[in-house]
Amino acid sequence: MFALRYRVAAKRERGARMRILITGITGFVGGHLAERLLAEGGHELFGLCRSGKWPKDLAHLTGKATLFSGELASSAAVDVALQQARPEWVFHLAGYANTGKSFREPAVCWADNLDATRTFYDAIVRSELRPRVLFVSSGLIYGDPDEPGKPCDERTTLKPASPYAASKAAADLLGYQYHRTAGLDVFRVRMFNQIGPRQSADYAVPNFARQIAEIEAGKRPPVIETGDLSGHRDISDVRDIVSAFRALIEKGTPGEAYNAGRGRTYPVQELLDRLVRMSRVKVDVRSTDAGRKGDTAVARADTTKLRSATGWEPRYELDQTLADVLEWWRKQ
Repeated sequence: MFALRYRVAAKRERGARMRILITGITGFVGGHLAERLLAEGGHELFGLCRSGKWPKDLAHLTGKATLFSGELASSAAVDVALQQARPEWVFHLAGYANTGKSFREPAVCWADNLDATRTFYDAIVRSELRPRVLFVSSGLIYGDPDEPGKPCDERTTLKPASPYAASKAAADLLGYQYHRTAGLDVFRVRMFNQIGPRQSADYAVPNFARQIAEIEAGKRPPVIETGDLSGHRDISDVRDIVSAFRALIEKGTPGEAYNAGRGRTYPVQELLDRLVRMSRVKVDVRSTDAGRKGDTAVARADTTKLRSATGWEPRYELDQTLADVLEWWRKQ
């Protein structure tokens, strides 16, 4: 029965204008996804976020999507959003997203990522709506690869190395369980590192870019302070990542998981070196941190399954992305 319903729905959706709900729409990835969907024209876009307001960086989206305010863990707030939006597609991005802080506040991390997701799925079941639901998971759920130097595919053993990664792994598997036992059309995308304009300086690349922009503006000495630079990252442009989401929501198979990433790793040192070469002034680099607890040294995505299902390919070259990040910080 579920397979038949999926085939009918997929046939109806191709090329159609959809009612779409994005949880976490006002976040970094959510904002880029909203822009991507609005650029297509015709979709009715809804978002669920804590404040119910667009932040300054996304003020240009005001009036282009209906925002609902409330915590994802609140059954009442989610019920209202679902009944008013009546979505045919759902992108579930909301949750706790800071790996480092998750060691200091694991209870908050688990509540936001696992408990709130369960509340959300229960609300969809109660609503009797049957949207296609893309749960945005993380490549960090894999931890260290099964074989050193080998990419992680969707069958790689999950070895999460932080409260953040463990809570995302649990929420990832929860989506599969709700697909099997409740018949929800949930599928999962495991997103590897992404960067782009508007990303918080809590993360390495935008932190480097912010420091360079401040040095260029004469607001700090010509020294970039960094943590450990020995790690490698499979890093993509966020605009490529949300394009993968868009392809999957239409072409993905419920119950399945898909990796989204570049499929190539870069040393963090190289990312910084490239940014430094883009600087308009001479800067020095000073390392002040021995590394981050629980960090995974190398995690590379095998994206064969995503590409085969959707035909998706990344379009942004790394230098273009880095230049866009740096230019955004210059404007701040």
